[in-house]
Amino acid sequence: MIIKKFTAKTEKEAIENAKQELGEGVVVMNVREVKAKGFLSFLKPHLTEVTVALEEESEKYTAAVSAINNVIASSQAAEPQPAPAPAPAPAPPVAEETVRKESSAIEEKLDSLQSLLEQQLQKPEEDKEDKSDKSSKKEEETEIDKFIKLLHNTMLDNEVDEQYAKDIIDEIGQINKPNMPFDYALANIYQKMILKFGMPSCIKPAESGIKMVFFVGPTGVGKTTTIAKIASIFRVDQKKKVALLTADTYRIAAAEQLRTYANILEVPFRIIYTVEEIERAMEDFRDYDYILIDTAGHSHQNHTQKESMSNLIHSVDEKTEKEVYLVLSATTKYRDLISIADSYKEMTDYKLIFTKLDETTTLGNLLNLRLYTNAELSYVTYGQNVPDDIEEFNPQSTVKQLLGGKN
Repeated sequence: MIIKKFTAKTEKEAIENAKQELGEGVVVMNVREVKAKGFLSFLKPHLTEVTVALEEESEKYTAAVSAINNVIASSQAAEPQPAPAPAPAPAPPVAEETVRKESSAIEEKLDSLQSLLEQQLQKPEEDKEDKSDKSSKKEEETEIDKFIKLLHNTMLDNEVDEQYAKDIIDEIGQINKPNMPFDYALANIYQKMILKFGMPSCIKPAESGIKMVFFVGPTGVGKTTTIAKIASIFRVDQKKKVALLTADTYRIAAAEQLRTYANILEVPFRIIYTVEEIERAMEDFRDYDYILIDTAGHSHQNHTQKESMSNLIHSVDEKTEKEVYLVLSATTKYRDLISIADSYKEMTDYKLIFTKLDETTTLGNLLNLRLYTNAELSYVTYGQNVPDDIEEFNPQSTVKQLLGGKN
């Protein structure tokens, strides 16, 4: 695996530079702001540093293992040692040192997982052999086998679906080699899970004209508050022209809540009942950047409501660009999420927004729904504060938590 940093004025430019040098298969591991260097650097604007990874061919395994082992050795050197060597070791080759330094991003992201592994491997012998009739194969289980089992159990504890967790572990098993250090397996599983999530796909302006954005989902997941947060970002931070509509005519409180947010943001608000009214709103707000539309939650068994919503969403297909976002709560049971996702999939394609991340300690459903629906993730929310408690989905942070790391 190649791990390398690229610095540029913007994140997009840094990623493009990485792709030009390493190819389209690079995975973004970390993004941070850094200070410019050189004379009068304090007068220069900050730069964006992007750390990317690229999985190499199998014959590169030995070099990668050697480089990553140096990372572990350097991190352990920071701890008290009984007899430190008086003279520094010779400097490693330039290429190996580069990989070693860049690999530290993974160590930083999964800092707590290493200690979790050590606790598991250092259990008293009687705990490891709690049954006298264990087979010799299990007694001779290697550390990497124990580590992979620990990763599997950690994912299950975070409510990753058992089949998806097994598939991920099986992929790691394909690269398992004798004496393979666990940090190499960790780096690979981290990269593969980020690839499975993909990068967030959030609301973008239309190439021309207005962008119609529909928010669908069951009642009580926080659609209205989420719309207010996104509208605030567009209106206040990006200075865009935004209009708010609601087709949720079943819940008066929801409409009034959105009207209140519209008044605070000083943007137009309108309740729509028919396809004709949404077409009229498109005409009235034709010089706007975004029209955000709240919709009513419905039962997947209510075919009349489903047909009405489908007609509303598809009424703009030939007139302007649109996006549909399915808003789901991270606290909902996976089986119920599947039922909801299937119900809305019958109407339209969508991207995913997860709310209430602050109300759960497990994020497995984010991966489960991503793999089940193949729908892209966009935003996540973690509180009621408008507009603060929302951000673009962060695959690096989420994978770190799914593997037992701290946020």
